[in-house]
Amino acid sequence: MTSAELIDYSPQQPQAASKLDGAANVVLIDNFDSFSWNIYQYLVLEGATVTVFRNNEISVDELAQLRPTQLVISPGPGHPKTDSGISRDAIQHFAGKIPIFGCIIDLYGGDVSFAGEILHGKTSPLRHDSRGVYANLPQDLPVTRYHSLAGTHPTLPECLEVSSWIAAGVNGGKGVIMGVRHKEYVLEGVQYHPESILTAEGRVMLQNFLHMQGGTWAENERLQRAAANTPKKASSGVVDTKKENILHKIFAHRKAAVALQKKIPSQRPSDLQAAYDLDIAPPLVPFVKRLRQSPFPLSLMAEIKRASPSKGIISLSTCAPAQARTYALAGASVISVLTEPEWFKGSIDDLRAVRQSLEGMPNRPAVLRKEFIFEEYQILEARLAGADTVLLIVKMLDESTLARLYHYSQSLGMEPLVEVNTAEEMTIAVKLGAQVIGVNNRNLTNFEVDLETTSRLLDQVPRETIVCALSGISGPQDVTAYKKNGVGAVLVGEALMRARDTTAFIGELLGRSTPVSKVGSPSLLVKICGTRKVEAAEAAIKAGADLIGIILVPGRSRYVPYKDAIAISRVIHESKQTTGNTAVDRVGSQASDFFANAASNISSHRPLLVGVFQNSPLEEVLELQKAYDLDIVQLHGDEPLEWANLIPVPVIRKFKPGQPGLGKRGYHAIPLLDSGSGGTGQKLDMSEVTATLMEDQDLRIVLAGGLNPDNVAEAVQAAGNLGDRIVGVDVSSGVEEGGSQSITKIKAFIKAAKSVR
Repeated sequence: MTSAELIDYSPQQPQAASKLDGAANVVLIDNFDSFSWNIYQYLVLEGATVTVFRNNEISVDELAQLRPTQLVISPGPGHPKTDSGISRDAIQHFAGKIPIFGCIIDLYGGDVSFAGEILHGKTSPLRHDSRGVYANLPQDLPVTRYHSLAGTHPTLPECLEVSSWIAAGVNGGKGVIMGVRHKEYVLEGVQYHPESILTAEGRVMLQNFLHMQGGTWAENERLQRAAANTPKKASSGVVDTKKENILHKIFAHRKAAVALQKKIPSQRPSDLQAAYDLDIAPPLVPFVKRLRQSPFPLSLMAEIKRASPSKGIISLSTCAPAQARTYALAGASVISVLTEPEWFKGSIDDLRAVRQSLEGMPNRPAVLRKEFIFEEYQILEARLAGADTVLLIVKMLDESTLARLYHYSQSLGMEPLVEVNTAEEMTIAVKLGAQVIGVNNRNLTNFEVDLETTSRLLDQVPRETIVCALSGISGPQDVTAYKKNGVGAVLVGEALMRARDTTAFIGELLGRSTPVSKVGSPSLLVKICGTRKVEAAEAAIKAGADLIGIILVPGRSRYVPYKDAIAISRVIHESKQTTGNTAVDRVGSQASDFFANAASNISSHRPLLVGVFQNSPLEEVLELQKAYDLDIVQLHGDEPLEWANLIPVPVIRKFKPGQPGLGKRGYHAIPLLDSGSGGTGQKLDMSEVTATLMEDQDLRIVLAGGLNPDNVAEAVQAAGNLGDRIVGVDVSSGVEEGGSQSITKIKAFIKAAKSVR
């Protein structure tokens, strides 16, 4: 960490808390360390009455006679086994009797050894389990290291558990041990300086320790519950950090960050408004309507959540757009994207990428911006990035601001999700007229989760309002009651992010009422291309061809002039032949991949006419499509992908395996894989085709290149289990003899292709 990044966390103008009755006789053992004074200062500032003894100036018996309320062991410059004086004996004597805070790992059999690098006085980002001294603290707190010694995982005694650590690897695994906790006794050990001016929240850690009671965790819990039910006297001391919690810190941090962002050219409010006025914001999905559509008994709001203040790092390596597609195809009605960067490790770029990943997806989920929103700027930013709805937290907004932001969001076409946690907040949300109300089962003051919170508040809500249960849902048992009492949706984040098989977990969680769509394997579509004569078209239709292709590229040997094209078009459109390939692969209650509907998009109850173009002007393509009544346009050159959205019929576009843009959703109806410019007879390398299909698990293709009646079945079967995603085959030179189409070969090709499935 550079000097510019260091922050002085010391109490610059400290204000002492009122005296703590439960910390009226704290004993601090000084192991001849200069930091002992700082520990003493922090303890006193938190209301403790502290007596300090050097580790060689008092015996255990003398300590016992003092009847201390808590015991604190200071750090020391030496090794805990050889240089801690009475400290180890004092810990052994008082363990299980009073709360103890100090270095304890080696006392119960663990080893303390060299950490692998010189670390004394350096700061490291601390991860923790959010319990004990770490209650209500954020993750990645900078802390000052003791020395270059650290406890080792292999020698950690069975009676101890790791309570804090330095993250290792991209997913934040437990690296160097920084804190341990006794599993039975109220005994917390650390290997850093909570009292250092470079340690964040060190004072809160000591405050949490001073509020511990009893010698065991069971006794501490019982005494804490009893204390919670006892009326507390007003205090003139510092603000209770458990009340002035991390939520307010995040809120203040976001306000400061947004204020700075609004000064950046291109991100100023006027810049965002100008962009919005150009009508370039992505199309909306109606949030309320989409939330009511689900393949499950109640709807799923699936959250992309890399981290949280209470749980720390969940999955830093998560690819937001990939996770979004997984959620969508598993049946999610809404995808929630956390965009707060510091504590949740998200960003507005995540939301933008998620929206792009859903482009062109039939019945795509609505996208929610999960953020601490306090002004219109953030809502407009969300809309431009592709959000369909935003979160408004009643607890964090006064009623007038809440109403203003709610109506502003509606003016942009987005019905907000209004979050509440108490009966009073629910009253405000109902009065506001919110159509979707999320009940946070987690109390945002103390982060405690009560899954019954949602059910308790249901009676206050009008029947037409959708109620969503937010937070704390980890398994099927957590949603059983919600299914019975009318909750409309559940929001799940951490459990989904940690699931090994996301799709399977979602099905188990919600109890699927209708199966997730699995597009079947209809008969292979057959396209006879290079058709130049009416007779060949008629023969192909009678033989069962689904698509008849005509080449509209001047100068090519198979080019079809105007009169012949009109004649072929008339024969195809007047044909009474049915193909039997009207594929039913659409599902109304959930999303499906854009290419999952490819077979439907390029087939009908009758044969279809395909016009093949190569680098022709767009105006010519549009003109001939209308003139010849083309059912499908095939682009076989370097035409821009965007043309597919300007052409009024489905577009088949030619690619080579691995070519950029092949799997781009929302443009061409399906890619056609070919080896060259078409009609060359050059066969594709099927290993390249298979690799292309393996790289994109939802891709569908039409296969072309060197196919003929003798090899078409073999080519499709060479793809193995991936062959189901070859929805059609295209042939040109493979059904020709002497440069002309052979009716015999056309019939043979269609028969061979249809035999595949």
